[in-house]
Amino acid sequence: MERLAFIIAALLALCSCFPASRLKAIRSEQISASLNLPPEKPSPPNGLAIRKLGESALQECEEEAVSSGMRTEIDDNGEMVGFDNLKAAVVTARFQNVAERGGKVSLAFDISVPKEMISKEWMLEFTPRIIRAGDTLDLEPLRLTGILYRKAQLRGYQLYERFLSSIITDSLDFLDRHQLEVFIRRNIPALYRFKQDSSLVNDSVFTSAFGVSEKEAVRHYTLAHLVRRNNRKIAMKGKMKSRYIKMPLERAGLRVDTVLTDFSKDLTFHYTQTIDTKPGLRKVSVALGGDIYEEDRIIYNMPEGAPLDFYISSLSSLTEPIERFVKKVIERKVSANSTCYIDFEAGSSTIDQSRGANAREIGRIKSNLSCLARDTRFDFDSIVVTASCSPEGRFSFNRRLAGERAGSVGRYFKGFLKEVSDSLVRERGFEVDEAGRMHRARANGSNVKFSPGSVAENWEQLDLLVKRDSVMSAESRRFYLAAAAKADPDAREEYLRSRSQLYKYLRERLYPQLRTVRFDFHMHRKGMLKDTVHTTEPDTVYALGLEAIKALDYKRAVSLLRPYNDYNAAVACCAMDYNATALDILLRLEQTDKVCYLLALVYSRLGKNDEAAELYIKACNLNPALISRGNLDPEISRLIKEYGLNRDY
Repeated sequence: MERLAFIIAALLALCSCFPASRLKAIRSEQISASLNLPPEKPSPPNGLAIRKLGESALQECEEEAVSSGMRTEIDDNGEMVGFDNLKAAVVTARFQNVAERGGKVSLAFDISVPKEMISKEWMLEFTPRIIRAGDTLDLEPLRLTGILYRKAQLRGYQLYERFLSSIITDSLDFLDRHQLEVFIRRNIPALYRFKQDSSLVNDSVFTSAFGVSEKEAVRHYTLAHLVRRNNRKIAMKGKMKSRYIKMPLERAGLRVDTVLTDFSKDLTFHYTQTIDTKPGLRKVSVALGGDIYEEDRIIYNMPEGAPLDFYISSLSSLTEPIERFVKKVIERKVSANSTCYIDFEAGSSTIDQSRGANAREIGRIKSNLSCLARDTRFDFDSIVVTASCSPEGRFSFNRRLAGERAGSVGRYFKGFLKEVSDSLVRERGFEVDEAGRMHRARANGSNVKFSPGSVAENWEQLDLLVKRDSVMSAESRRFYLAAAAKADPDAREEYLRSRSQLYKYLRERLYPQLRTVRFDFHMHRKGMLKDTVHTTEPDTVYALGLEAIKALDYKRAVSLLRPYNDYNAAVACCAMDYNATALDILLRLEQTDKVCYLLALVYSRLGKNDEAAELYIKACNLNPALISRGNLDPEISRLIKEYGLNRDY
């Protein structure tokens, strides 16, 4: 018996030392996890897969625990799906070419974990980190949880649930109901009979029989020490949760949390992440860090090992720096117009800035005049001010009133424009002409002519407003058309007055929109003698399309370049995966090296591999630099492998 006890003690001591020796080996960097590129045969594109190297048998999961002897993948629904294991060598290359499509790239890498790092008592948490253009992005971490560590976690939850269940939630449990019943039976037998009474007894009956209220009786026989103890437990819920649940099961943003029951084999986790790219981004690196937990303590912080580099190829690099030009006819004389609503008092032509929205409208016209006066490209010829009146009143009076209002507005803004011109003259000071003579600078608009115009009654605008109105009934609209058919404007107005409801609507809703002041600005270009000049200018729309491709804004690039139906438009369509449109454009173009390359790429996407291979060979014959480019685009690299196109052409 003594010998058996000695052997058992020795075994227990050996087991207790094993995690410590394992941690010592990890700390001395004899053991470490690593990042590797996945095997040649691609894994499923989404989710996270677990592979065991050198084993082909699938094993069953026990109690939601994932055995390290199986290869699984998390599908889109979050379910574990089993796959046949692949016996593959670890790829030692530290870089890979990836293709940008639609402004995104997909990075695939393996996280290899040696079996010596895994322990039943530990939890390992690995966090891949992306490094791109100076920025870093932590990806979703993954956990390897030992079965004993998980059992300890679940045990903590059980203890915390037991503590919560000890908290009293029913206030009746605080009463010394036995003593209360004894007291009533001995001292108040009439009240005790209520115990056998099945009818409901309200508080007033209880009080009259007992002599005290129900609340007073409950307060007297409440066990205060139970209440105090229960309140202490409630206050300690947070503290007890931290004591029992040292490492919560819940963790936001985890890619997967795997519970391991087999610790005899190495593991490889396949990780796929899609990220957004940036204009000019050529390389993305992935590094790996992690921690080893024992209970809630980090017992080892794993340093980052050698990163993986992913070199990004983009279809935007295939664009041609084409500059397009457009022919443009420049007119010497130019014009512009602006309409405002200035509210006058009935029958008056005096401008009142405090009336209605006059201040806002007048400010807007002043801003337009100030901008035109400061424009160094144009000189004013004249400004025509046309005032319009609404139809109420006699036509002859409205015609005179419209003319007076146009003249009043013209004088008002002529004075404003002179102030702006004088201010500009003072700012510019003196200037020297071609003959060397110095003279005071001249400002645009200093002597501009304001010409008045008038529309006595703006019936044409009223016809348009009635046509667009959505409130008027069909009958009212027919009545208006009958009135508008009358040649005499006064008779027309009188006819509308006979329909009081309609006339009221017109006066209140539509007539105010007829009282407008229109400004027509007539100018000419400075220094231009001919009436028209024909010139060629760069096509800014095309240039914006090329910039959009470089910025990876392919949707905008397609909208800008599609009408041109040229090579760069085909590049934009390929980047958006508009393969039919891209093919239609490319087939109309001369088969240059890049046109053939794009055709090969599109045909590969469409499943026409023979045509794609022939066009890729032709592209390489025309431009040998495209041989290396073919390995960067997955559509072409697939052809190279399937057809053995790994030679010079």
